[in-house]
Amino acid sequence: MDPEVSLLLHCDPLQPLGEQHIHVDISDRFNRQSFPEIEQHIEAVWSDRVTKEPWLFNGAKFRLHSAVLSVMEKGPVAEQAVQNLTHAQRGEGDLVESADKSSDRLAEDEQSCVLTLQLGLTCYKDYLGTNWSREAGRLQSHGQNECADPQAFLAQPLGVGAVMATADGDVVLLRRSQKVAEAAGLLDVPGGHPEPKMLCPGVSEQAICADLLQGKERAVVSEIFSSVCAEISDEVNVPISSLSKPLFMGIALNHTSAGRPSAEFYVRCTLTTEEVRDFYRHGGPEAHESTGILFLSRAKMFQLNEHSPLWSEMCPSAKGAVLLYQRVMPDC
Repeated sequence: MDPEVSLLLHCDPLQPLGEQHIHVDISDRFNRQSFPEIEQHIEAVWSDRVTKEPWLFNGAKFRLHSAVLSVMEKGPVAEQAVQNLTHAQRGEGDLVESADKSSDRLAEDEQSCVLTLQLGLTCYKDYLGTNWSREAGRLQSHGQNECADPQAFLAQPLGVGAVMATADGDVVLLRRSQKVAEAAGLLDVPGGHPEPKMLCPGVSEQAICADLLQGKERAVVSEIFSSVCAEISDEVNVPISSLSKPLFMGIALNHTSAGRPSAEFYVRCTLTTEEVRDFYRHGGPEAHESTGILFLSRAKMFQLNEHSPLWSEMCPSAKGAVLLYQRVMPDC
């Protein structure tokens, strides 16, 4: 397997999840763990980066602590804990085998899946000082030793990405600009992060906390899903009205940033490939983040693997999205 990416969890083939099948539990209990030395390191990293890049902004993000994909059968919820991960980082092979065995044991009818996300809060500064830091490996070892969780001391901001298919069935990839902080020049799917600030109007980014989000769990889910379409619209410059409701396929881990998680979605667009290309050429709010657009046919998407020439041009988040698309949407 590609060492840059693995699948934390995935839906069954042809069973991506809609917004109504996602639940969140948000609490300060799910924030990253801390100790004085790492706080000093985070501050030092941030100070150095801001000196070099004074335009950087420390925004609040949702932190993924764990994800549980459960099966609801007729009657009460049957917690099968198909993939109760709690960031044990068992590796994709074990996850896939566990999921396949669990699926085989379950009836094929009278059931549906529910995804529960345990979320805390983090920020961009903490991400740079943990996941994206030279100390990430040491922090993972410390987390495993102290908390039996290698991600316990990492920011783990939850990202979102989208496999967007045009009306012709082509999938959109974007060539990232050389000016972006990560994966410059590589191919990526449209994506970004859901924003806690959208649910806390009038509150500064630094003051946002889990207590302010209590009772807003459905709004958090809505923000995760709506952020997918917002990112597509901003990056590809297509109208949000042309996009279908996102379908959740799974969560991929980017191991170039110490296992940072990204929820990947499938979205249909009512515009043709040429119409999308034309919208992109006219630019959008985040046009500076990419320098070109590429369309791959469905057949080419399913041919992509580690041995494909194009694979080496793709960033880890795009690879994760492709792997989930191939597994979850075989006949879409």
